[in-house]
Amino acid sequence: MKALVAVKRVVDANVKVRVKPDNSGVDLTNVKMSINPFDEIAVEEAVRLKEKGTVSEIVVVSIGPKESQEQIRSAMALGADRGILVEADDNQLGALEVAKILKGVVEQEQPQLILLGKQAIDDDSNQVGQMLGALLNAGQGTFASEVKVEGDKVQVTREIDGGLQTVELNLPAIITTDLRLNEPRYAALPNIMKARKKPLDTKTPADFGVTSTTNLKTVKVEPPAERKAGVQVKSVDELVDKLKNEAKVI
Repeated sequence: MKALVAVKRVVDANVKVRVKPDNSGVDLTNVKMSINPFDEIAVEEAVRLKEKGTVSEIVVVSIGPKESQEQIRSAMALGADRGILVEADDNQLGALEVAKILKGVVEQEQPQLILLGKQAIDDDSNQVGQMLGALLNAGQGTFASEVKVEGDKVQVTREIDGGLQTVELNLPAIITTDLRLNEPRYAALPNIMKARKKPLDTKTPADFGVTSTTNLKTVKVEPPAERKAGVQVKSVDELVDKLKNEAKVI
């Protein structure tokens, strides 16, 4: 069984994001970049399925600038077998364009499992997995907290507002991963060295019949408003008074 895992290059989750002075976007100068944390969970799940003997090959695909090779190599160091970089300008791609490119990759690679993070931490759109499912007319299990593959079916336990829901999907299927699915491992130094020699192909959106132009336009990017410092109160009566007359929440 082949697994295809999509990963995205994003600002490292531990970095404090800075907005450009002209509010046109995020300042990426000398900023550490990493695999999107949700995508890293998807890679880890594919590697665990490979260790169980369920998956025989893991292919990692990333859509973005040339530098995204770093994130593909990181995924290879975690256990992926080979990579595909679809080189494109992030600013020229929306969720739909990304889904269309992934559709082309899936049709070319013919994987039985397609794993993605439920969302990227830069745009938080939470759309690509669902769009890909619609384009491929394939079953999808979103927000997965547990994955079990049995024969030609996969059971996905997913987190919903009311608790947990388990769905059974025919393969090939699309799964988007949530934080509780697993804890990604750290890459060992020998595996990092081996990852440098693993095959990595470079493609373009045009190879999959996709025009890298989106109808979406970023109007303005602003940092969140700074919170005011909290205050200490000496009594319950004072707390109630502030909640009622200052915060106006009661």
